[in-house]
Amino acid sequence: MYLKKLSKIAIISLFSASSAFAQDVLPDVPDGAEAVSLMGETLTMPDATNEGVLDRLADAKYKYMDYPMRLDNAVWYGRRLAYAGDYREAIKIFSEGMFDNPNAPELYRHRGHRYITIREFDRAIADLEKAAEMIKGKQNKVEEDGAPNEFNIPVSTLHGNIYYHLGLAYYLKQDFENAKRVYDLDYGVARNADNHASIAHWRYMIRRRMGETHDEAKHVLDPITADMEILENHTYHKLGLFYKGEISEAEISEGIDLEDSADAATAYGLANWYYYNGDEAKGKEMMEKMLNARAWGSFGYIAAEADLSSMN
Repeated sequence: MYLKKLSKIAIISLFSASSAFAQDVLPDVPDGAEAVSLMGETLTMPDATNEGVLDRLADAKYKYMDYPMRLDNAVWYGRRLAYAGDYREAIKIFSEGMFDNPNAPELYRHRGHRYITIREFDRAIADLEKAAEMIKGKQNKVEEDGAPNEFNIPVSTLHGNIYYHLGLAYYLKQDFENAKRVYDLDYGVARNADNHASIAHWRYMIRRRMGETHDEAKHVLDPITADMEILENHTYHKLGLFYKGEISEAEISEGIDLEDSADAATAYGLANWYYYNGDEAKGKEMMEKMLNARAWGSFGYIAAEADLSSMN
């Protein structure tokens, strides 16, 4: 067993050191960078200092070195690396996991997610489309949260997360037709109010960006009600109520800091609302301010960056 473990570690080290392997799964970036923004800016992440994050990462790394490779160990080591801001290393780990688990949609789902983070949308789409093919005819399952909500109840599923991130990748490329198709699939596997809240946000925005009026697009907001039992997607729920006209512009704007990544989802939803309702200058101004946020990995931040890149 000990020799087998050493053999496995040697194999991992060999692939990690191989420039061919690295080039195959990762784009070239400046030294010390995690990614290059769509505006050409070098994106770096500060070292993780949260002891809980680091402790869980160390535990995941230890389990990952076990032999033979378990799918869960590869998934969680990669996830923990990403939570610590080491997105490129996370992508390598998901890729290495595929050697032992070539037919695991989980690895393509998570690698696709992190390709979105580092602005590699075509690679993300390739991974997530492959994952979508792999799950056809397969039973869906709950996906455990890396940062559990206060109720410690996971709200998402494997199938739902594959479609959610695939739809997002298409949206970020402004391929709204495919984004619409995939988020409609995501709606088809939604299991709870939290799923409905997050999916409705994207389904509505996509239709508005495609030129539909509010009256033409509002049917996708039908599942959104004020008394929904939301466990964690409170921001998306509030945005849905705003799009329906049940929350005012003043209410949705109150307390929002455009330069705080914690507010990125609401900030982008509001900026986009101005944009597709005819006030393009205000929408663009808000998006520009969003890019002053320190953390650049949120979906709202990336969406603002993608929109601004297309406008320039």
